[in-house]
Amino acid sequence: MTTKENGFLAKVFRIKSPEELIANADKNGLKKTLGAVDLIVLGVGAVIGTGIFTLSGVAIAGEAAAGPSFMISLILAGLACIFSAFCYAEFASMIPVAGSAYTYTFAIFGQCAAWLIGWILMLEYAIGNIAVAIALSGYWFELLKGFEKYLPYWMVNKDLWIYNFTIFDKIPFLFNIPSILIISLITVLLYKGISESTKSAAVMVFVKLAVIALFLIGGIFYVKPENWTPFMTNGWNGVFQGAFLIFFAYIGFDAVSTAAEETKNPQKDMPIGIIGTLLICMAVYVSVAAVLTGMFPFSSLQGNSAFIDAPIAYALRTIGKDFFAMLVSVGAIAGLFSVLLVLQLGTTRVLFAMSRDNLLPKIFAKVHPKFSTPHVITVFVGLFTIIGTFFLDLESSAHLCNIGTFTAFIVVSIGVIVLRYTDPHRKRSFKIPFMPVIPVLGILSCLFIVYKGIPFNTFIAFSVWILVGLVVYFSYSYKNANLDLDEKIALENQSEITNDYHIEEIKK
Repeated sequence: MTTKENGFLAKVFRIKSPEELIANADKNGLKKTLGAVDLIVLGVGAVIGTGIFTLSGVAIAGEAAAGPSFMISLILAGLACIFSAFCYAEFASMIPVAGSAYTYTFAIFGQCAAWLIGWILMLEYAIGNIAVAIALSGYWFELLKGFEKYLPYWMVNKDLWIYNFTIFDKIPFLFNIPSILIISLITVLLYKGISESTKSAAVMVFVKLAVIALFLIGGIFYVKPENWTPFMTNGWNGVFQGAFLIFFAYIGFDAVSTAAEETKNPQKDMPIGIIGTLLICMAVYVSVAAVLTGMFPFSSLQGNSAFIDAPIAYALRTIGKDFFAMLVSVGAIAGLFSVLLVLQLGTTRVLFAMSRDNLLPKIFAKVHPKFSTPHVITVFVGLFTIIGTFFLDLESSAHLCNIGTFTAFIVVSIGVIVLRYTDPHRKRSFKIPFMPVIPVLGILSCLFIVYKGIPFNTFIAFSVWILVGLVVYFSYSYKNANLDLDEKIALENQSEITNDYHIEEIKK
């Protein structure tokens, strides 16, 4: 192998040890303010939102037509997440550094693989944020419907706030003013500090859980077991399509791991935050799905646009509970707000970690002198999300977000197995039980759901995103991230040349 090839491979496969990652974080770190309860609040805030308030209607009565078997879809997607959650918990307790799967990949597979995972996480969090922002504006106007008699026309008229048109007669363009305003508000909150953001999320989590409890209490008296027959309205195909689509509902628990660097006792609190979040959310989701599908026969829901757009609000309005339907809109707005908050937090922390490693411009790694937040990248992500709302719709955003998440889960599950065998004596505050069964089940379940549920167009779009990521890496990140290696490799090469010279002299 030539010296040039050796230098290239040394850079591409450069690994940062957990010690190096932690030391770098301590030197340029963020303020540690979070405990286990804060992490669960962030997790539940991120998970319970778009999936239950919007995408559940799409999965039950839309193209997937899962019907009552949507409950199985939720359990399958939840199990795939739980297997992966154990892997995240072990890594987060061992490497309590911002960056989530990006950081873990850097410690196992090297720089290029870490870049790609960071690029994919950007797709997961940022595109997911765009999807949620679009969904939130829909529920905002559902809420205002209840006050039409008391509010001015310009405030409640959706057409004055959301504009759909095309550019050059080809490119669809959406100017959604409520989405822009809410993203701007969240950007300001994250700019000021994560503890302030967590307090806001806690209020929103309380509101949306209270509203979901109201729905369950009110709706359970209208459940008829015969509405669960037929159970599989679209067979296993509907179950798997529903699982792939609703996987978006569980995205957010991994965002908890992006806050590891801001956690006071990550070795103990991270596993509690990640796994506790999933168990709570899975129980809530299945309960809502059981009541929702038991209230109406599937024949009255299939293709019903009012149900598909806002399933819980539709259910309450149909049984004459208009006031509760209005409260659901309040809960949905609170839920979606907290999801936006945590997904945008996740985006900024991943990009902050990448910038700190010189894979992105160093300016993004700047920490505010007063608030101790990555303020530059926070503003950038806010602007990126706003621009994204101009061009993406809810369903396509959810599909893109899902495939990015599945990829990250698979890589983390593989990584935890590799590290167990390559570095078995490393201290692990939390260890996955039944190793390697749980990570393998996580990998297989993710692959199976993707294989059964991914639309072909989503696969093509994801492939294009990966290719663009590779172009960015080799045109910018590869050179800038390895400046500190160049001198080291040059010295090693000079040493080899010197040694070869001495050997030749001895032979003479």
